[in-house]
Amino acid sequence: MEQQKKQRVLSAIQPTGMPTLGNYIGALRNWKAMSDEYDCAYAVADLHAITIRQDPKELRRQSMEMFAVLLAIGLDPEKSIIFLQSHVNTHAQLAWLLNCYTQFGEASRMTQFKDKSRAHAENINVGLFTYPVLMAADILLYQAHYVPVGADQKQHLELARDIAERFNGVYGKVFTLPEPFIGTVGARVMSLQEPNQKMSKSDANPRAYVSIMDTPDQIMKKFKSAVTDSDSNVRYAQGKDGINNLMCIYSACTGKDFAAIEREFECKGYGDFKTAVGEAVVDELRPVQERVIKLLDDKAYLEDCAKMGAQKALRIGGRTLDKCMKKIGFWQMRVQKYSRLT
Repeated sequence: MEQQKKQRVLSAIQPTGMPTLGNYIGALRNWKAMSDEYDCAYAVADLHAITIRQDPKELRRQSMEMFAVLLAIGLDPEKSIIFLQSHVNTHAQLAWLLNCYTQFGEASRMTQFKDKSRAHAENINVGLFTYPVLMAADILLYQAHYVPVGADQKQHLELARDIAERFNGVYGKVFTLPEPFIGTVGARVMSLQEPNQKMSKSDANPRAYVSIMDTPDQIMKKFKSAVTDSDSNVRYAQGKDGINNLMCIYSACTGKDFAAIEREFECKGYGDFKTAVGEAVVDELRPVQERVIKLLDDKAYLEDCAKMGAQKALRIGGRTLDKCMKKIGFWQMRVQKYSRLT
């Protein structure tokens, strides 16, 4: 019997800072499991990063580190497509075409543009406005069936579907309509200092988040200073946001459910619990950290993997772009295309 073709999932992460514990538990840790069931493409979204002005040296360093992180969490470059977005020029080419099939009103309704414009009032550039169209190109280029998205990106996926439907309505079936990925979802990790807000690597307070490359000492200090409440019982309940957050983290790292955690710390105080959570996080992140350090010491291997991923991505994306350009009416010649890589 012929093996059924796997459906494709596309995921991407910006290289603007090392991922947090929240990114790791909520998304990255599940990417490896996803690759067993789906045909996955994973991108370091470095083109998206430049809507905010970046230091060139830092962008290069962070992009390489993020690529190393993707390999360190267990993604297999032979099995999945793992690449840097800027190495695949079809993203930018398709984005321009899709700009011409996106209505101004649609783009202006994107709430993230409004939020980022307020946060970066000194640099409200056109790229910030058309960011969702590049995201649509990322998705549609690979004919992705599913895209894991958080609440802040759901609107962008809806726009990608609208653009694809409009293009398909004019030219026939060109793009696959992507759906939000519904699968195993990790715990939603909140700030250690403001537990009613999501943990973020852009938080101005470094004690509020744990980077996946924080040292054991840094991790322990952050958990020992985590905000809790005036109660002394480790239990999951309304109004105990800080403890609820720590219980979610401890559960994600140990596999224990809330009832088991409550029994374990029944006669212990918050100090003991915070220490245990910190130690569990240290144990969870240690193997990832060791692999990242090892990979960054082998630049040749990283470059080989990045080149292999980009070549795979170019083959798939090139077919989509060619079909799209032919439908629109561009004069095409048999010349070598998409040859950014040597």
